[in-house]
Amino acid sequence: MTFRLRALRAVVLLAGFHLMGAGLLAAMAVLDWLLVTRLLTERAAWFEGAVLAGTVFLAVAIVRGMVASLRAGRLGPVPEAVAVKPQEQPELWEEVRAAARATGERPPDELFLVGEVNASVAEQSHLLGLLPGRRRMSLGLPLLAGLTVPQLRAVLAHEFGHFGHGDTRLGGLTMRGRAAVVHTVRAFEAGGTWLHHPVGRLYAAYARMFLRASQSVARQQELVADQVAARHAGREAMAAALRATGVLEAAHRHYLATYAALGEPLAALPPVGEVSGGFRRLLAARTAEQLAGLATGGRPPRPHPYDSHPPTAERIALIEALPPGGGERPDGPDGPDGPDGLSLLREPDQLFAVLEARTLPPEASAMRRMSWDGLVLARAVADAEGWSRPLRLAVARTLRSSEPDGELPGLEEILDAFDRGLLWPEVADRMPKPPQAARLTGRSARNFVRPRVFDALAGLVHLRLVAFGQATADIAWAGRPGLALPEAWEEGMDDALDAATADTPDTAPLRALLASHAPAPSV
Repeated sequence: MTFRLRALRAVVLLAGFHLMGAGLLAAMAVLDWLLVTRLLTERAAWFEGAVLAGTVFLAVAIVRGMVASLRAGRLGPVPEAVAVKPQEQPELWEEVRAAARATGERPPDELFLVGEVNASVAEQSHLLGLLPGRRRMSLGLPLLAGLTVPQLRAVLAHEFGHFGHGDTRLGGLTMRGRAAVVHTVRAFEAGGTWLHHPVGRLYAAYARMFLRASQSVARQQELVADQVAARHAGREAMAAALRATGVLEAAHRHYLATYAALGEPLAALPPVGEVSGGFRRLLAARTAEQLAGLATGGRPPRPHPYDSHPPTAERIALIEALPPGGGERPDGPDGPDGPDGLSLLREPDQLFAVLEARTLPPEASAMRRMSWDGLVLARAVADAEGWSRPLRLAVARTLRSSEPDGELPGLEEILDAFDRGLLWPEVADRMPKPPQAARLTGRSARNFVRPRVFDALAGLVHLRLVAFGQATADIAWAGRPGLALPEAWEEGMDDALDAATADTPDTAPLRALLASHAPAPSV
C-alpha cells in the first residue's frame, strides 16, 4: 500500500470516529429536545429525567474520546529517559548518522536512552502526516548491553526504514485514532447507565475494525523495515539482532524480577546505577545457551490479535530468504565475541545512574542503598525468618497450649519437640493452611504440611549458619542469588531435613550437622 493510500485510510478512520461521535451527539440532542418540548409529562417525568441524565453521561464520554484524539501522537517530554547530545556521545551519534546516510534518510533531531529492551522512532508530522517534522529516536540501554555493534547497526537501519516509508509521519495520526477509540471504549465500560451498554458496543465494534485495519498495515511496515535493514546492514546481522532481542527481553524480565527487586521487601536498593546497570553483570556471567534458556524456559506469551509486529520466527525466515548481499562492515565481527553497543557510549555507568534516577518512583529516595552481597545476605535472612516463623509459632502454641508469650522457640527446642513426637499431628495442626486444605487428614494432611515444615527448618538452619559466619552471600549472576553454605551442608542438608520431617521424625542427622559446624568455644 502506497503512502498516499495509507494516509487516506488513516484520515478516513479517524474522521469516521469523529463523525460517529458527532452523529450520536446530534441524535441525543434531538432526543433531549423532543423530551423537553413535546413528550415531557408529569406522569413520566422520572423516566424522562433518567433519559436526560443518561444522554448527558454519554455525551461526556464521547466528547472526552474526541478530545483524546487531539492530544495523542505528539512528541511531548520524556521524563523516564536520558537525552544524549552529539557532543556528549559522539560515537553513538555517528552510528545513528551512518545508518541515516546508508538508508538515505534525515537523522533524528533527538536521541534518548531508555530502560527497556527496545528501539523506536517517532515524528512530529504536520497536516495530518502529509508534511514531515521533528524526529526522535529512543534506544534502550539494556538493548545496547546485549547487542553487538553490527547487530545494533541492523536495528538502526530497521528504524530508519520506518522513516523512509512514511510510517512515522502517519504514526501520530494513527495514534490519535487508537487513543480516541480505546479511551472511549474504556469510558463506556466504566459507565453505569443502561444507555452505556448499546452505545459502548457500537464503539467497541468500531475499535476492533480500526485496530484490525491499522495493525495489518503496521505488520507489513515491520517486514518492509526488516528488508531495509537486511539490505543495508546484512541479512546475518539483522537475523541475529532479531534472535538476540527476544533472548534479551526474557533475560531482562528475569533480571528485574530476580535481582533488581531483591531489596523490595527490605525497602532497599542496589548501589547507585545498578538497578538497571546490574543487567550487564548477568549478561557477562551467562553463556549464550544459559541466556537462551531464559527465553525458552517459560510458556511463550499468547500472541495479541492486534500486535503490530509479526512473529519473530516469521520475520527471520523472510530475512534469510532474501538474496545475499548487504552492507556488512569489516570493522566489527558479527558474533557473540564482538563489542557490545555500550562500547559506543562514554561513561556508561553515569548514564545508568542518571536513567535510574529518572525511572525509580519517588518513594525510592527514602530507601537505603546496599551492596549486592549485603542485599543478598539481608534478603536471605529476611526470607529465612519468614519461612521459620509459622513453625516457631506452631511449636510455641503446642508447648504452651495457648498463644505464645515472649521469645519464640529456637532450633534446638523445636527439634526436642519433634523427638517427643509432637510434630504429627500437634504441631502440624497448628501450621497455617488455606481453607481448602484445612479438612485434610492423615497422610494427605502430612504431605501438605511437610514442605512447609521442611522450609521452616531450612530457614532456621540458614539463620544459624549466618549467625556463626559460616554462610556467605552469593549473588550468583549465572544462577540464582542466595547463600553459599559449607560443603557438608550442601551435600547433607536435604537428607537431614527429610529425616527430621518424616512420619517418624529422626533429628539425629540434622543435630550431627549442627554439632560439626558449631563455633569453637573461646578460650
